Amino acid sequence: MRLELGSPVNCTDGPFGELADIVVDPTKRTVTHLVVEPHHDHGQARLAPIELATVEEGQSPALTLSCSTEEAGRLELVQEYAYLRIGEVPDKDPKWDIGVESVLAHPYYGGDAIGYETMPPDWDPHVSMTYDRIPKGEVEVRRASEVTSADGHHLGRVDGFVVADDDAITHFVLERGHLWGRREVTIPMSAVAHVHTDAVTLTLTKDEVGDLPSVHVHRWRG
Repeated sequence: MRLELGSPVNCTDGPFGELADIVVDPTKRTVTHLVVEPHHDHGQARLAPIELATVEEGQSPALTLSCSTEEAGRLELVQEYAYLRIGEVPDKDPKWDIGVESVLAHPYYGGDAIGYETMPPDWDPHVSMTYDRIPKGEVEVRRASEVTSADGHHLGRVDGFVVADDDAITHFVLERGHLWGRREVTIPMSAVAHVHTDAVTLTLTKDEVGDLPSVHVHRWRG
């Protein structure tokens, strides 16, 4: 099945949200979980095992979870929050790793007569961190995840994955280009050197990727 980031996700009794991110076992290169986000609210995103998902065929393909919306709402919450001193990281958990994260530091302003920055007395040496909690040893990929060529060029971002019946990833979909006239390229996993949280690195150069066939990108409208 093809997993398009941003595509609708339904339950057996109605719509639930959209496919926000995908959790991957980087060693086996299989999809293990889907991060399903209800109504663009990532704070309520749930971690759905891939075994629950099937693809609805039709004019506008979507995913269906084999559970009710109530049951989906009881799946593991993904997002966690931490208030940390600068340089600290959340406490390690034997079951979970940190996936995609976002850090917000309180800004400070100031300067003396010769131009050196100073910290005001009420400067807070802490940061607010939100992060996704994913199973130990796995990585998280989202639509904003960057794709880098073997020769170090930024090529675009991940747009989705093609998954076989055994949940192995056979291809991933790279979106490249500008807002107008975007194209997508389907790249075999054999051309992927590394998959890390929020990043994919290829064995192909920028020119080799440019020679691959491309098609127009379908965009979901929510």
